[in-house]
Amino acid sequence: MTTIFRSNHAPSFPLPFSHAVRAGDFVYVAGQVGVDPQTLDPIGGIREQTAQCIKHIEAILKEAGLSLDHIVKITTHLARTEDQDGYNEVYERMIAAPFPARITVFSGLGPYLIEMEALAYAPSKRGD
Repeated sequence: MTTIFRSNHAPSFPLPFSHAVRAGDFVYVAGQVGVDPQTLDPIGGIREQTAQCIKHIEAILKEAGLSLDHIVKITTHLARTEDQDGYNEVYERMIAAPFPARITVFSGLGPYLIEMEALAYAPSKRGD
């Protein structure tokens, strides 16, 4: 059985996907971009967009009764290689250690500098 989650605090694009899906003990959070959730316009540079992505993920996980500390894996797409340092700076500040497993790839993202997706494990937090 699966459960679908949607947050009013994360952007809703007119595209066919759910904010998150719970399957068993795992919650899969769809890719989030660094936009204002009301206007859907990209905000600021890489640091601002990274923080916004993480805020969206946090809001979605909250709907599932979870927190950022439940994340076990993050996949990040960056549009530009030169943004990796700014991304890492914000990531390290907003995601608590011990850190989730992670992959970062460089992709064409149109008007966005970053897209992040997350996999959360519901029964326990990282480090428990």
